Order: sequence, then C-alpha cells, then structure tokens
Amino acid sequence: MERFAPPMSRLIDELRKLPGVGSKSAQRLAFHILRTSQTDADLLSAAILNLKATLHLCSVCNNITDVDPCTFCTSPTRSHRTICVLEEPTNIAAVERSRTYNGVYHVLHGTLSPVNGVGPEDLRIGNLLNRLAEADEIILALSPTTEGEATATYLATEIHRTRRDLRVSRIATGVPAGSDIEYADEITLTRAIENRRDL
Repeated sequence: MERFAPPMSRLIDELRKLPGVGSKSAQRLAFHILRTSQTDADLLSAAILNLKATLHLCSVCNNITDVDPCTFCTSPTRSHRTICVLEEPTNIAAVERSRTYNGVYHVLHGTLSPVNGVGPEDLRIGNLLNRLAEADEIILALSPTTEGEATATYLATEIHRTRRDLRVSRIATGVPAGSDIEYADEITLTRAIENRRDL
C-alpha cells in the first residue's frame, strides 16, 4: 500500500530531483503546494512552464537568457575585449556584485572531471575559441578545486595554441577575509602564498 495518493507521490518524486532536496524536503514542499490556493499553484506552474519556454543559452557566451545574444553581449557600455570565463551562469551574479568587472562573459557549464566522465567536448569551449580574435584578455574565474585547476590549465593551453599573444589571467584566490588560516585547505593556502603581494 502506498504512503501517499499517486498524485502526491508523483509530485514528491519530481521534487526530489531538484538539487539539495531530499525525501523529507520534497514531502514538505509537496504538502505546502497542496495547501496553497489554486491561484498560487497555477502561478507556480505557469512560472515553470514560462521559464522552460522562454529561456535558452546565449549563442555567444552561453549565459541563460530570454534574448539572443544576451544583454551582456549586446551592451555598448561593456568592454568586449575582456572575457571572463566562468563555470556556471550563477557565477555571473557573484562577479557582478563585486562591481569591479565591466567586460563580457563566457560560461562553460561545468569543469573537466574525468572521474565523472566530463571531457573538453562536454564543455562549451568551441565558441570561446571563436571569440579570441576580438579579445585582449581572457580571465579564468574558475573555482580553486582540482577540477577548476585542471580546466584552467587546459583552457590556457588551448587559448595560447590559438592565439599566443593573448593575455590569459587567473583570478587570485586565498584565505577569505575574516577566517582563520588554521581552517584553510591546502589548495587555498597554496594559492594564497602564490598570489601574495607586497605591503
């Protein structure tokens, strides 16, 4: 005998597919949706359908957008000579919050991970290489993880193979402000020492 009616079980199963949502969270969300008004349920359903129908990847930078090319790629106030390479579209918001970068972006949609079967052909590298002719600098803003480091090394090699004169930089990483050095991991400390500056 099923614990829940089939429609509830189906919704719970679908909600469990979301990242970070386990069985208990899926059940809570499903029961919350059940308790909401029909109007709120319709609005949620319409928002999901609209998202799937209208959003797609920018043909230039691979950002998620409802217009193609995206607003970053068509902005006349941004420097199109500097391209910041990121792992995921969500990383753009983090860079924008810094209010220090005014170039354009390129989203890979992941990092190299041979263990997980992710190779160069699985990332959106081809259209990055097509953009190099117009660039002065490529900033590799990838996470300081093993996969991020491997991806940065691979991209730097491929970029220099295509355009040897192009500046390729890597964002500095290190110990976060306000944290204790005792709790920093090996990669973070290595990068902090490598990227030290004079005072």
